[in-house]
Amino acid sequence: MEGAGPGRLAAWTGQYWTVTQLTRTVKILLESEPALRRVTVRGELSNVTLHTSGHLYFTLKDSEAALRGVMFRSQARRLTFQPRDGQDVLALGSIGVYERGGQYQLYAEALVPAGEGQLYAEYQRLKEQLEREGLFDPARKRPLPALPRTVGLVTSPVGAALRDMVTVLRRRLPGVRILLSPALVQGEQAPESLVAALDRLIAFGGVDVVIIGRGGGSLEDLWAFNDERVVRAVARCPVPIVSAVGHETDVTLCDFAADVRAATPSAAAELVAPEAVELLHRVELLRARLVRRAVEQLRSRRERVERLARSWALSQPLRPLAEASQRVDEATERLEAAFRRALRERAMALAHLAARLESLSPLAILARGYAIATQPDGTVIRQVAQAPVGSLIQVRVRDGDLACRVVGQQARPDGAGDRGRAAQSPPAQG
Repeated sequence: MEGAGPGRLAAWTGQYWTVTQLTRTVKILLESEPALRRVTVRGELSNVTLHTSGHLYFTLKDSEAALRGVMFRSQARRLTFQPRDGQDVLALGSIGVYERGGQYQLYAEALVPAGEGQLYAEYQRLKEQLEREGLFDPARKRPLPALPRTVGLVTSPVGAALRDMVTVLRRRLPGVRILLSPALVQGEQAPESLVAALDRLIAFGGVDVVIIGRGGGSLEDLWAFNDERVVRAVARCPVPIVSAVGHETDVTLCDFAADVRAATPSAAAELVAPEAVELLHRVELLRARLVRRAVEQLRSRRERVERLARSWALSQPLRPLAEASQRVDEATERLEAAFRRALRERAMALAHLAARLESLSPLAILARGYAIATQPDGTVIRQVAQAPVGSLIQVRVRDGDLACRVVGQQARPDGAGDRGRAAQSPPAQG
């Protein structure tokens, strides 16, 4: 073959590149190019793979080319949608070279459906602005009341979210007072309607906790809960407020501004109306303290890491260590396992406390044959003088309530003894 003779081969034995040298040179050239440090690429997803390490691997393609991409765990876990093959998306990130594979790829920092690109950009801009103002500061978060008497709801009067929340509240906390302040939850008029509904509810007074929310939908459907007016109204709410917008993967700015974020409206109702009433006060104090400390530490460290990641001076020396991120993930997983063990130990302590509280429960006392007498308005009768002869009272026993009329009194200095007639059931009314 022409050009392959001994003379030509001898010339080839002079200066040459190793594969590693050439690959690293290309890597340096690509990663030092300013135009490639922050790019937005649109394409169709294919070969989407979520690795056990938490990294998301994918390929972006169009009709003529393909680009491999990776999103590391720290960014992938914050995605607000489930990437799947065939989706048209916008990917924000930087271009680099994976030396071991000898290929250039996109290191993605954010991934959104293409149709939502402009909305997502506005979402990020407003989120950063409100974060700087301190509206999302964990220190502002308040714990939910241990046993709310009145729960306010800000939602559509005709949506499934209202039905779900009322059902859960009635089942878990019978007798709770529910106030609905109806609002539009979608469309151009929705932000103004939501703000007015929340202000109206607070002006009415007597509300212990508020749930604001709606069912799931697209980013456009949920956009009212990203409106600056609504987010500020949630942040200034004078009572604890729970944001319950959409489904598990939907995260709105109202979620950041609220005291508590619930995955769904039903989950929000469960948060404000727990079933274990006897344990609620103690458990709520411990939970709020633990969550507040964890959120403060995680958010502080995340912001610090993000600031370092955005620093060009540090990102370049660290880029060769990208392949070692899997080891960091494994160490993180071990740390998380230790954290879970600590939580399990705390749960065992709480379970022991629950058993002790159960033994002291008023219901347990009733089961032993005692009763509680109350006036018609619910006031507990502690003295004979509170129940004049002829008055109607209610007596609660283990399995229900008795309506009684006082026919006589017999006071005792020491308050002991059960002799003498105290009450009888009122005669039937004809």
